[in-house]
Amino acid sequence: MIWCKDSHLEKRGRFQSVCWDPPPHHMILLQLPLCLHDCYFHAEKKRKLKEYHVVGRRIPTDTLKTPPLFKMRIFAPDHVVAKSRYWYFIKKLKKIKKTRGEIVLCQQRYEKRPLTIKNYGIWLRYDSRSGTHNMYREYRDMSTAGAVTQCYRDMGARHRARAHSIQIIRIEAIAAGKCRRPAVKQFHNSKIKFPMPHQTPRHYRDRFTTAKPKTYFK
Repeated sequence: MIWCKDSHLEKRGRFQSVCWDPPPHHMILLQLPLCLHDCYFHAEKKRKLKEYHVVGRRIPTDTLKTPPLFKMRIFAPDHVVAKSRYWYFIKKLKKIKKTRGEIVLCQQRYEKRPLTIKNYGIWLRYDSRSGTHNMYREYRDMSTAGAVTQCYRDMGARHRARAHSIQIIRIEAIAAGKCRRPAVKQFHNSKIKFPMPHQTPRHYRDRFTTAKPKTYFK
């Protein structure tokens, strides 16, 4: 596999193309950047985002029988929103309308180790009221989609950043020794304990009672 820059997009310096030597059936798969992570949270605020890989292309014509494929990695609550965001970005980047294109593949990606908690580093760019800012954030989660969900919620709460103004440049699982944020590093202690100062005993609790329950026990 050979990594090379697309000549048409080299001026911007934001895109990379992936081609095979020799290419199968003369088709080139262009890998678009990871900053195309976006989602609207109107009725989907409480739902967790999922990771989708969407591949599309122009409809083949007589002049272009084997159009190139464009692949995007999108985080969305379902496949309908993922396809919608794909056409939103592909129209801006490649001037391909939905009526002149087709979806070749829309596949949900699952975590290889969904029961193992990992440290995720997220490099992002977002637009605020004053300008555009770059940022690096860390989260602990069991999946990439869960870490991205935390990032969107956290950016909206701390910085009032809207989902459409956030562009995730890169996300990857990092080792514990490379973590920077104290909020993540505090969980790397093997002898960490979580006390329970308040608890409700259930073995003799009445179904109906007039007294308030006592939750503090020595």
